[in-house]
Amino acid sequence: MNPGDRFVQTLRKLGYPKAPKMEGEDFDWLFETPDAKKFLDWFCSTVSEQNVMSDEKLQAFNEIKDSGKAFLDEKALDEVMKTFKPANSKATAREEVAIGKLEEELQSLKNLRSLHIQRRNKLQMMGSANVHSHLKFKDREEEEAKSLNKTLNALQVSSNKLNHELQTLVEGIQKLISFYAPQEMGSTASSPIFLFQVLLDKYLSCEEQSTNALTLFTKEHFFEGLSRCIEGSESDFQLVQLDGNSETDPALEDKCKEMMRIQLAYISAKHKLIQAKAKRASLVTGLQWVENNASAPQGVKDVNKDKLKVRIASLKEESTQIESHIAATNRDTLPVLVRESAQLLNMPIVKGDYDVQIAHHNLYLSRQDLVCDHLMKQKASFELLQLGYELELRKQRNVNQQLQMMIQDLKQNAEKLETRLLMMSDDTLLLADKPRTNIDSKDTSAHGLFQLLDGDNTQKLFRTYSGLESVALKLSQEIHTVKNQLAVCEQEQSHLLSKLEANMKSLQDFMYPDGSELMLQTPEVSTNFQHLHINLDHLNQILLEVLEDLKVKRKILKSSKFDKLEKQIYVYFIQNEKLLKSVLESLEHQTEDAS
Repeated sequence: MNPGDRFVQTLRKLGYPKAPKMEGEDFDWLFETPDAKKFLDWFCSTVSEQNVMSDEKLQAFNEIKDSGKAFLDEKALDEVMKTFKPANSKATAREEVAIGKLEEELQSLKNLRSLHIQRRNKLQMMGSANVHSHLKFKDREEEEAKSLNKTLNALQVSSNKLNHELQTLVEGIQKLISFYAPQEMGSTASSPIFLFQVLLDKYLSCEEQSTNALTLFTKEHFFEGLSRCIEGSESDFQLVQLDGNSETDPALEDKCKEMMRIQLAYISAKHKLIQAKAKRASLVTGLQWVENNASAPQGVKDVNKDKLKVRIASLKEESTQIESHIAATNRDTLPVLVRESAQLLNMPIVKGDYDVQIAHHNLYLSRQDLVCDHLMKQKASFELLQLGYELELRKQRNVNQQLQMMIQDLKQNAEKLETRLLMMSDDTLLLADKPRTNIDSKDTSAHGLFQLLDGDNTQKLFRTYSGLESVALKLSQEIHTVKNQLAVCEQEQSHLLSKLEANMKSLQDFMYPDGSELMLQTPEVSTNFQHLHINLDHLNQILLEVLEDLKVKRKILKSSKFDKLEKQIYVYFIQNEKLLKSVLESLEHQTEDAS
């Protein structure tokens, strides 16, 4: 706080009538002088309303002053008080002693009377407290009886509920045990629950009969060496060469000889056929030429005779060439082609042979597919049965683990219950004939609860249940107040959030008027900021000028004692005119004495 404000506040506290109109800034200069500052600090810190003289006393003092009576100063008053002595008593020494004894006796009687009065008051207070506590305990007894009845009813309900749940649990366990119990032979039970309880005798006998039937089927329908055909080796399907060189297989040798005879017959027949076709073609050509020449006239024949001779000579040369070519063909090309065409006669026979073999092989494969399908079905049934057993085994393991965990939890709960019952069977926790007000030192749980609620970790000798109840009540009240404060804070927070969202919405609408572009400034704001910057620059310049002026004045005051003295005189004059006059008078006296 500024010293001027403190001075004005002190005047207002003292009841000065013009103090409300004063401003603290107008009196800051009074604290610049060290002597005046000390006096004003003392005045502001020590003077109070008791030091102010009332109007009545001031009026009485002015009346005494106006009457012209003389006043005693402090020294004169002390001298007068020293001269004052009490008057001599006329009583004798005995009377003084008797009076002293009587006074002592009176004082002792007064003390005894006050002691009796104190005891009476104390007993009255104790009686009223006992009556009040009796009434309070009576009401509390009724409340406790009601709460005890409610607790007993709640315990009875919870006990019935617990018994019902235990009975349902026992029934469920018995049902579960009946599920897992092995079924005896000839039992009239319904369908089995688990897969391992199903009897597989019929299934295994059916599978055994099917396996035996499949074995007989394979023995009847498959030849010896079936395994080699089933393996599918490529060497078993090579083409048979019917060239008569097979010596191992006599049937194949006969086939080769027959095929060779057929080839030779085919070659000879083919050769004769080609020769016959050639002769026929030559005869047909000659006949056509004869027909063509026979139909021509005799004159034309004579004219063309020479040409015909020339033509015959050229044709003879061509015929010789053709004959040589035919001879070469008959010698070289024709036998090879006939032989190749004869070999092609083997293809239908070989194809038929292999078609028969393929048909047998397909028959074997179809039978093998039947056998494989049956085996795959049998294997799938076994795998499905195995998968069912594995799934059931996994489920049973999970159930076993859960039951083990339940057993462990039940054991732990039983141990905790035993420890709790052992702790509750302690003699210190049993209800005594007379209710205890102090907490027993052995009751560590109550002491721990008291320390937890009170927060005082120091070891105390006596702690009461009423103190524990008051601490718990105080804690509940604090929790209630904190909850109320939290609710109020949540309401304020929601209100502030809604207000902030509204402000954000308005700010967003203001900053994005078009919805897409951000408006960084408005003309009004920019002009106001410009005026503000101008005013700040002007204010900064004024402050700099004032600081420079202060620096100059401080330098002048430090360098010139006359100016410093003039400033002090000015301060004195503003503070107190009488003080200035007294200082001037003292200075005049000093100058006169010096002169």
